[in-house]
This record gives sequence, C-alpha cells and structure tokens, in this order.
Amino acid sequence: MTVLVHAVVSLGMLVVVPLGLTLLPTRTTSTRWWFAFAIPGALALWLPRGPVSITFASTYLAGTLVLITLAGRHLLQHKAIRPREIALYTALATPSIAALALVAERSSYELFGFSLTVLTLTVAHFHFAGFAAALIAYLVSDRPGTTTTVAAISVPLGTGIVLLGFFVGDAVELAGAAVLTAGMWLVGWNLWRRSRQAGRATAALLISSASVLVVTMVLALIWALGHVIGTPYLPLEWMVATHGLANAVGFALCGVLAWRRLMEGVR
Repeated sequence: MTVLVHAVVSLGMLVVVPLGLTLLPTRTTSTRWWFAFAIPGALALWLPRGPVSITFASTYLAGTLVLITLAGRHLLQHKAIRPREIALYTALATPSIAALALVAERSSYELFGFSLTVLTLTVAHFHFAGFAAALIAYLVSDRPGTTTTVAAISVPLGTGIVLLGFFVGDAVELAGAAVLTAGMWLVGWNLWRRSRQAGRATAALLISSASVLVVTMVLALIWALGHVIGTPYLPLEWMVATHGLANAVGFALCGVLAWRRLMEGVR
C-alpha cells in the first residue's frame, strides 16, 4: 500500500500541482520554480525516514508556503472572497497541510497524535481532495450558475469539515464526506456539460474526470459511514487502490489535462 500511496503523491507533486498552477490567475510565466521544491519532496517519499528525508520534506513545505503567499497576494489585489475565490484559496492552501504531514511522517513524529499511516494518507488526501478538487471547482465556476457556485463553496467546505473530523470524530468526518461528495458530483456534472462543447480528445478527458467521481465518492461515503455505524466498507488497502488511485489519475490528472487543452484552445 505504501508504495502505491507514494506513487500517487509523487504524481500529485510532480505533475498535477505544476499543471494546475498554470491554470490559475496567480500563475507566473513559468512553473519551473515549483520543481525546485517538488523534486526534493518526491524524493523524501522514497528515502528512509531520517535527516535527509526530513530536509527534503521541509524543502517541499517551504514551496507550499509560497503558494499561500500567492493566495495572499491575489486577495490583496482583488479584495474579493466570493465562492470562486474561496475555492482558489483552498487550492493554494491545502498543499501546505499535506507538506506538514509529510515532514511529521518523515520525522516519525505522530503529529497531533495521528499514526504515521494516517499522516501518509493525509499527504495524499490534501493533494487531491484538497488541491485538485478545489482547483477544478474553481475552474468550472468561471461560468456563473447555481451548480458552479454551490460546487465552489461545498468542495472547500467539505474538505474543511473532513479535516475537522480528524480531530473531533468520525461523525463530523462523515458530515464532511457528504458535503464534499455533493460538491464533487456538482463539479463532475459541470465537467460533463463542458464535454459536450469540446473536441473528441478533450471531451474524453472531461468525461473521464467526471465519471470516476460517481464511484469514488460513493466509496468515500461508505468508508465514512462504516466508521460511524459499523456498516461494511473496503479495507484501507483497497480504498487506496480504488478511491485513491482513480481520483488521482481519473479525476485530477484527466481534469487538469482537459482544462489545459481548453485554455490553449485545443479542441
């Protein structure tokens, strides 16, 4: 399981996040600076726990803090906290949560009492349910409408409630999973609507990104519900191999690739 989680997180660090940064209004002329932080971060995943991996993980944490400064600069320039901006700022802030968990896990330190396994999964969760989900919720909300506005609010809200549930309890985490699922399904609906106006290759990416959410978010709900009322749910290893992998590749990677094509005018 650990190897698969590390592979998924590496995909997030080295592909999904830098591609995503090119789609945001905070982008610079190049995202090459990101790799100065992300490559050490990815290496930290594969090295044994110890001083070297801690140093590399801390380097990655520094890079994620740059994203927070970009969010702050955007806020000062635009002085707007509308639903769409909330999704944008969530996308830019959540990698730092992942990076902090990575530093703790590489240090063999059970941050806030969480096991090293939970911290490992937190690194993955906040790259995809955090950055990628909020990023795509932001992108689909470029067209005003009820579903896009609700998606832009509910994805960050659900992510925040899930995070709170880590500290408060499984019932709160279930509530967060429900809110996040609703938001993700709205994101998927809007991706599917975009696919009807896109060329064949772009439409295939958009439909793939939307379709996997139907199954993966049901799995997330079943997982959260099972921890509250004891109903059956998939073992952790299977959740990583299904929910985690499908969201990383099917939703996040296909979604950012599709949007890159849309922004470049490629049909």
